[in-house]
Amino acid sequence: MATSRFIKDSGLTARMTLTMFLLGALFVGLVVTVMVFVRSTGGAVLVAVIAVGMAFWQWWTSDSVAMRAMRARAVTPEEAPELHGMIDRLCALADMPKPRVGISDLAVPNAFATGRSPDRAVVCVTTGILRTLDAEELEAVLAHELSHVAHRDVLVMTVASSAGIAAGLLMRFAQFGGMGRSRNSSSLPAVLVAVVVSLVVYVVSYLLLRLLSRYRELSADRAGAYLTLKPGALASALQKISGEAAATPRRDLRAASAASALCIVPAVGGGLSGLVATHPPLQQRLEQLARIQTELGRPAG
Repeated sequence: MATSRFIKDSGLTARMTLTMFLLGALFVGLVVTVMVFVRSTGGAVLVAVIAVGMAFWQWWTSDSVAMRAMRARAVTPEEAPELHGMIDRLCALADMPKPRVGISDLAVPNAFATGRSPDRAVVCVTTGILRTLDAEELEAVLAHELSHVAHRDVLVMTVASSAGIAAGLLMRFAQFGGMGRSRNSSSLPAVLVAVVVSLVVYVVSYLLLRLLSRYRELSADRAGAYLTLKPGALASALQKISGEAAATPRRDLRAASAASALCIVPAVGGGLSGLVATHPPLQQRLEQLARIQTELGRPAG
C-alpha cells in the first residue's frame, strides 16, 4: 500500500492479496491446462506468450482504455484551474503524488480513477458531476478517488481483470488447438476440459473482482471522509449522483457503463445487484458515513 495520510485498511490489503493470489493460481492452472492439450512444443510456447502478452497489454494500456471508454481527456491547470486546485490541496493534505487530471464529456455525474501505477494514475470527473455538485461535495468525491490511487486498489483491479479476458481468449485457442490435433472424436474430451477450465476461471475471477470492488468502495468512502473530515459532504454527493442517473441521456449511460466498476457510483445497469454487484448498496455507504459523522462529532451537512 502506498504511504500517505489516508487511513490504512488492513482488510483491503488482505482482500487484494488474496484476490491476486487466487486469480494468479487460476490463471496458471488455465495456461497449464491449455498447454497440456497442445501437442507441439511450439504451440505450448505460443500459449505462454499469448497469456503473458494479454496480461501485460491489459496492465500497460489500462489508463488509456478507461479514458477512451468514458470519452475523457487529460486537462491542464490552465484548462481546469479549480479542479486542479482541489486535487493539489488534497494531494498535499494526503502527502501523495499528484495524478493526472481528466474530464469526461458525459452528462452522467460520475468520477473514476485508473492507471497502472501511482505515477501513471489519472483521476477523472464528468462534466455532469461538475454541474451537479457544490465545491465541498466535489472535494469529497475527489478524496474518495485519490484514496483508490493511494491504496493501489486501482492497480489490483486492472491486473486482476485480465484473468477473465485471458480466459476467454485462451478458451478459443484451446478449441482451435484441440480441433487441430486430429480429425476424429478423440480430441473432443480435451477440448471440453479446456473449455470447462476456462469457464471456471472466468466465473471465479468475475465473482472475486466484484467482491473486492464492493469492499474497495467502502474503504475509499472511509478514507476520503477521514481525510476531508466531511463525511456529510460525501454522503450528499453520493445521493445526488445516484438521483441524477434517471435524468441522464441513455447514450451517456451506455458510455459510462463501459467503466462502471471504476466509477464512484455504478452506471445504470452496470452495478447489478446481490453477489455480482460492483458497488455496495447506497444505503450501506450512507450508514457508514453517518457513523463516521457521529464519531467526528460534526453535524451532518
